[in-house]
Amino acid sequence: MSNSGQLNNLSLASRIGGKLEKKDVLLAVEKYEKYHAAYEGEEEDRKANYTDLVNKYYDLATSFYEFGWGDSFHNAPRWKGETIRESIKRHQHFLALQLGLKPGQKVLDVGCGIGGPLREISRFTLTSVTGVNNNEYQISRGKELNRAAGVEKNCDFVKYGCYKEIYRVLKPGHYFAAYEWCTTDSFNPNNREHQKIKADIEIGDGLPDIRTTGKCLEALKQADFELIWEKDIALDSPLPWYLPLDKNHFSLTNFPATSVGRFVTRNMDPGICGTCP
Repeated sequence: MSNSGQLNNLSLASRIGGKLEKKDVLLAVEKYEKYHAAYEGEEEDRKANYTDLVNKYYDLATSFYEFGWGDSFHNAPRWKGETIRESIKRHQHFLALQLGLKPGQKVLDVGCGIGGPLREISRFTLTSVTGVNNNEYQISRGKELNRAAGVEKNCDFVKYGCYKEIYRVLKPGHYFAAYEWCTTDSFNPNNREHQKIKADIEIGDGLPDIRTTGKCLEALKQADFELIWEKDIALDSPLPWYLPLDKNHFSLTNFPATSVGRFVTRNMDPGICGTCP
């Protein structure tokens, strides 16, 4: 990352809370925490208040994500000698090739964050990509980044509540690729350690629940999608996908995940709370 990029991201982190005023950050954190199991929250409450839960999370976490992760908020299988950003970009290219995208086509990115993947895929395939998101701050930030990257004519964002209509609006013969958190067959719901790992991911990623891989695949079939290909890509990754988050593994890129990095992040601004990612 260039020095100018680092300074830009540092200025983003100083505006912690996204569109929230600094005085409102701690209250938003408290309300968000109460949804989760670690704070005696119930899964049904998380699902019933899904929009509020997700918006509070991303209003608070987006600037942190961009500062420490870049503009693409997802993991990817990673090869030895490859940086995390290189692995993410390679995986976006892989996804575009799997979808068979061709120049001039229109593409929909559902749950697009601030648009890192859609900008990369648009440049790689010469397609026009529209991102769908239910968080107002991320949409406004994504539009800023589109203008900065000079792709505002080919990349856009739309605020939308849910994506159950994907099958209905997809052109016949075209493809939908899903990429999400799932539990594998190794997950034991009666194992306390497994329960804690799952709960930590839910609170750390603004999720009401994490479904099993089988349930996710079944949901696609029930929506009348024909399943062409599915894979747990973590299995073939030479380096663990979670390596940048491992506090015992030190590098400049995963410094924020270490205990020292978390202390610095917590205390760099009086409005930041230690429970933020």
